[in-house]
Amino acid sequence: MSLSKKINFILVLCITIQSFSQEKVQELDSIVINSSRISLPFKKNSRTITIITAKDIKNSAATNVADLLQQVTGVDIRRRGTGGGQSDLYIRGGGFDQTLLLIDGIKMDDAQTGHHTMNAALPIEVIERIEIIKGPAARIFGQNAFTGAINIVTKKRLKSKVSINLEAGSFGQSNGSVTLGKETENTSIIAHLGVLSSNGYRNNSDYNNQNYFLKGIFNKKKQPIEVIATFFDKKFGAENFYTTNATFNEYEETQNSLLGVSTTFKSNKFKVTPRIYWRRGQDMFLLRRDDPGFYRNFHITNKIGVETNASYTSDLGITGFGVDLSRFSIQSNNLGARARTMANLFIEHRFKLGSFDITPGIAATYFSDFKFNAFPGLDLGVQITDKVRLYGNVGFTFRAPTFTDLYYSDPATSGNPNLESEKALAQEIGVKYSDDKFSGSLAIFNRDSEDLIDYVRPNTEASIFTAANIAEVSTQGIEFESAYNFKMNNYNQVITFGYTYLNDDILDQNNDLSRYSLNTLKHQFVSRFTSQLFNNVRQNIIYKHAERTVGTNYNVWDASLLVDINKFTFTLTANNIFNAEYIESGFVPMPPSNILLGLRYAF
Repeated sequence: MSLSKKINFILVLCITIQSFSQEKVQELDSIVINSSRISLPFKKNSRTITIITAKDIKNSAATNVADLLQQVTGVDIRRRGTGGGQSDLYIRGGGFDQTLLLIDGIKMDDAQTGHHTMNAALPIEVIERIEIIKGPAARIFGQNAFTGAINIVTKKRLKSKVSINLEAGSFGQSNGSVTLGKETENTSIIAHLGVLSSNGYRNNSDYNNQNYFLKGIFNKKKQPIEVIATFFDKKFGAENFYTTNATFNEYEETQNSLLGVSTTFKSNKFKVTPRIYWRRGQDMFLLRRDDPGFYRNFHITNKIGVETNASYTSDLGITGFGVDLSRFSIQSNNLGARARTMANLFIEHRFKLGSFDITPGIAATYFSDFKFNAFPGLDLGVQITDKVRLYGNVGFTFRAPTFTDLYYSDPATSGNPNLESEKALAQEIGVKYSDDKFSGSLAIFNRDSEDLIDYVRPNTEASIFTAANIAEVSTQGIEFESAYNFKMNNYNQVITFGYTYLNDDILDQNNDLSRYSLNTLKHQFVSRFTSQLFNNVRQNIIYKHAERTVGTNYNVWDASLLVDINKFTFTLTANNIFNAEYIESGFVPMPPSNILLGLRYAF
C-alpha cells in the first residue's frame, strides 16, 4: 500500500469509526496527569499522551510491561527473548537512550546505558496506569526525555487482600507471583513477590528472574507519606545479544533497585511535592558463560536524587516550577570510577487567552561534565467544542552522552570522550475527538536533530565501531489511534486500531555504517479486538505489523482467553500464533509459536 493510500485510509477511519464506550471515555476523562508540575485532566492536555489503564492491562494479552507497550503505536519495544527479559525502549524513531522511564514520577535514567531502562519496569499486578508522553519532553522532565517519557503509576490500594498468579507454558516457562494488600485507618501497604523462569526457546536463552515490590502510604489522616521500594534480579543467557560469533556463549546478570520517599503539601493555591530517592543498578556480562576469565564486564551504578515540584494557581493561570538535584556514580572494570552531578530548574505557566490555553516553559540544566544549557518549549491548545480539541507544541530537547558512549572499550567497540550532547528542535500538531460514542486522535510531528550519537565505522573496511556525533537528522511522522465499540449479547466489544509512519534521512548519510539507528520502524500497525460473549469469558486478539527502514517486515498475531469462575481466573495466552520469523533487535530471532497457561486467585 502506498503512503498516500495509507494516509487516506487513516483519514477515512478518523471520520467513520464510531468508537469507544462511554465507560472508557469517562474513565480517561477522570484521569489527571500528575507527571509534570501542572496537573491537568487527560482531556485538557496539549500533548500526545496515551493512557493504559488498569482495566486495559487486565484485558490485554500481555504478561509484562514490555509486551504491553508493544501494543501502543509510536512505541517500539525491541526485545531479545520472552518473559519481559532484556529489551530496549524507543519512541517515535529515537534511540534507547532517548526515552525516559519514570516510576510514580521518579526519574529512572541510567547514566551507564539506556539498555537497562526496561530492567526497572514493574510487574503489571501493581500498576494502576501507564502514561505515555510522546514527543520532546526535556522542558518537563529534563535529561533523557529526548523523544518522550513513560510514567508508570503504581496502585495506592488493592481490591483484593491476596492475589496469587501461577503460569506455565512453552520453553519450560514457569511463573509465580503473590500480591498482598493491607488497609488500615491510617496506613496502606502493597507487597509483591514474583519469580519467572524458562529453559529458553533457543540455545542459551534461559532466564531466571525475581521481582520484589513494596509500597506503603503512612499517616494518611494528617500528612500522607508515600514510600516505594523495588528490587529486580535477572539472570539470563544472552546468546548473540551483542555479537554474531558462534563460539561465544554470552551470559548476563542485572539488578535494579529503587527506594523513594515523597509527600504532597496542598493549600487552596499551592501544591508542593518534595521527593528523595536512591536508584541502584548492577550489571555483569560474560562473553563466554562457562569461562568468566575470558571477558567480563562488571558495573555498579548509584543515583541519589532530591527534587521538589510545585504549582501555584492565581487569576493569571497556573505556574509550575521545580528543582531536581542528583548525583550519579559508577564503579566499573571497563568504564572506570566516574561521577556526574546534575541540576535542573523548571518553570512553566499555563494561562487562558479566549478559547486558547497557552503553556510556555523552560528547563535550565547543569551537568558537571558538560555545558550549561536551557531548553524552552511551548504548548498550545484550543477547545473547538466540548468534543474536539486542537493542539500543538514546539520545543528544544537534549541528551547528554552516557558513560558507555564516552568511555566503553572492547575489541569491536570504542567510546569517544569528545562527544557533544544530542540536541533537537521538535514540532507537533494534532487533533483529539471524544464523546460517549467516539474517541480518536491524529498527530503530525517533525524533529530536527543535531549531533545524534551512534556507533559507526569510519569506513566499511574498519572493524571497530566508534561512538560519534553523526550528521543532522530530520524525522517526520504521522500517528493515528482510535477504538470502535459495539454491543453483542449485551456485552461491550472493542476494536482498537493504531498506525504510525516515520521517515528520516539517516540512510542517506550513513548507509551500512550505523549500529543502532538504521532499524527504525517505518510503518507500524497495531490492532486489538477485545470481546466478551458470556458473563465470565473474555477474549483478545492482537495483530502487529512492522516494517523497518532496512526493508524487513513482519506480521505477528497474539491472543488470550480469560475465564472467570468465582474467585478464580483461568488464562490462556498464545503468542506468535502463525509462527512468524522475525528479529526486533540485533541478531536475535524472536520465539516461534508458544502458549502460556495461567491460574489467578484473588480473595
